[in-house]
Parts: sequence; structure tokens; C-alpha cells
Amino acid sequence: MPIYHKVGNIPHKRHIQFEKPNGGLYYEQLFGTEGFHGHSSLLYHVHRPTQVKEILRSYSVEPEIAIEKNIKSLLLKGFELQPKDDFLESRTDMLVNNDCIIGLAAPKKSLREYFYKNADADEMLFIHKGKGTLRTFMGNIPFEYGDYLVIPRGMIYQIDFETSDNRLLYVESTSPFYTPKRYKNESGQHLEHSPFCERDFKLPEQLETYDEKGDFLIKIKKEGMMHEVVYATHPFDVIGWDGYNFPYGFSIHNFEPITGRVHLPPPIHQTFETAGFVVCSFCPRLYDYHPKSIPAPYNHSNIDSDEVLYYVDGDFMSRNNIEQGHITLHPKGIPHGPAPGAMERSIGQTETLELAVMVDTFRPLKVTKAAMGLDDGQYYKSWVE
Repeated sequence: MPIYHKVGNIPHKRHIQFEKPNGGLYYEQLFGTEGFHGHSSLLYHVHRPTQVKEILRSYSVEPEIAIEKNIKSLLLKGFELQPKDDFLESRTDMLVNNDCIIGLAAPKKSLREYFYKNADADEMLFIHKGKGTLRTFMGNIPFEYGDYLVIPRGMIYQIDFETSDNRLLYVESTSPFYTPKRYKNESGQHLEHSPFCERDFKLPEQLETYDEKGDFLIKIKKEGMMHEVVYATHPFDVIGWDGYNFPYGFSIHNFEPITGRVHLPPPIHQTFETAGFVVCSFCPRLYDYHPKSIPAPYNHSNIDSDEVLYYVDGDFMSRNNIEQGHITLHPKGIPHGPAPGAMERSIGQTETLELAVMVDTFRPLKVTKAAMGLDDGQYYKSWVE
């Protein structure tokens, strides 16, 4: 996260003694990336954050691949994914490559019995249904329908839901999530023409600090394995921190669409970028206003990217028979465009109320067995007149 933030109590200078009120010292931890070169924060713990008591078990969570090399356009009926009580067990990987995992989750209960850490990937959770609080050792972030939650790798967290009907899209990325470079100046501040700015971010607040010893279970995902590790002290024992590496939220409803006289390409919707893919937000907006404009997108070839669209709400004007929670995959190698009749139907329309999240990957995606269980089987033929 390229802005400075601090929460709680910190000493006036880095790497000096920080005394507890009743004697002793707080323990400093660098929460940083790229070997002391990337974004980092300095955290101050009540106890040493290094006290592993036991490693209970390790087991594979690698997704089962159904199609290794795919050329078929797919439509996945995401809301047919059956809910599960446990947060991690509900997470179901759909599309994967070496850069990312795209999946769906429908957890019915809060994550409170254990803590979770992804040691390999930054996570982006998109809240389609549900409301609650992301709880981390760097503070809490309330969330609701339409929120993106960006969680850096190595972050220990829990998640509280106020609802039982929860639907999430998640993307795990082997490289960090950033807001697009073209929206920012050389020092990282968002420019005036950016479709969102720093005021729109939900930053962590309400730091929870626990001075507790015992047996605290943390499930750590690393290299396709889940490791159950017992720590001797409560993971949420941070008294304060400052820096640039922390979780944050952003509501898709705060994305301000860029429009023009003629149809503009998908990069105007870009919200995040990584080394391996981009994330775009399609939001309610006015249509193009040239007198001969065609609001529907023109046909385009997927030469370099696989395109994934997750449909959130509204009537997505370029497709037919699309419902909430549907995912479409348009793989590289074949062109795609509006469904038959969509181009003609769009002419003369003045606005769209569609809401969707798009992930464009720079490398092809593999399709999991779980995804094929949600496939409608006919989507790839939907352009035939």
C-alpha cells in the first residue's frame, strides 16, 4: 500500500528501546517484503512473535486440475457452490496459474476457532454478499457488500461475519496488489484524473491487543500445503505499528467510471495491477454519447490474456442470460465479443447499471475439477446465431 499509516503506540525512532509501562520491553518486528527493499511496516509486540510450540500436521491444499491447457470459453454458475461452515473449507479454487488462484467461497460462520496466514500470496477478497469485520494483528476493517479487501502475504487474520449468507470472490496473487501506476505521480499520490483516491480506502483501525499465553492455532498456507502451527502467545498482541505494508479495503461503489463519446476499452476500468494480471471494476455509468455510438463492446481477440468476468449485479449489457455469481472465462487464442443481439440492443441506451469484477491474466489459466462441476456446458456456443 503506497501511503503511510500508523495505529497505536510506537517509539519516536526506529530500532530503539520501547519500554512497557510496568517494566520490560516491547518486541519490534519488521513486516516487510523483497528482502528489506519493498514495502514494510514496523510492529511492536507484547511478546516475542517467534514462539512456535508445536507443528500439529501438514496437508495438501493443491487444487485438482481438470483441464491443463484450455481453449474453451466457460460459464460457471458460482451461486451453485454449496456453503460450508468453515471459512477455509468453503474456499474453492476455480482457475489457477503460476501467478494467481481465482476462487469462490460461501462461508456460513466466522473464522474464530483459529487464525490464518497465507505465506505465499497476497489475497484480494471481494465481498459479494455479507457484512462483518476483517480482524488482523494490524487492526480491524469493517466490510460490506461491494468491498475489496486486500490482505498482504504473511498477514495473520480472522474474519467475523454478521450474516450467514456470505458469498466471496477471492484472488491469491504471488506478486503484490498495487493501484495502477498511471493513476499516480512519481511519489505515489493518486492524480486528479484517477477514478478513486486515498480518501476512498478503508484503513485498519481499532487495534486489538491481547496479552495472553496459551495454545493458539494458526493455519499457514505455504507452497500448496496447509500447516497447523501452535503459537505460545496470542497473535494479536501488537501495541502499535507504522509503515506502508498493511491490509486495506476499497468499495467498488467508490470507483468513478471514466466515459467518452465512443466506447472505451477495459483498461479504463482498471482498479488493481500485479506482475501477472490486472483487476477491473465495471460499475454503473453513462453510456457513450457520440450520436452514432455503439455502447456494447466491440469484438476483440484474446491474444495475450485470459479474461475472467465475475458478475455481481445488474443487467450486463454485452451478454445474454447472465445472473449474479456467474463467472465467464474467455481464454486466449479465440476472439470474443457481445452475444448475438447485444450490440443492436445497446444502441440508443443511455446508461448501464451493471456491476462486475474482471481479472485479466497474462498467462493461461488451468481449470479445476471444482470449476467444471459448476460449468453450464454450453457457453462456448453462445455466439452462434
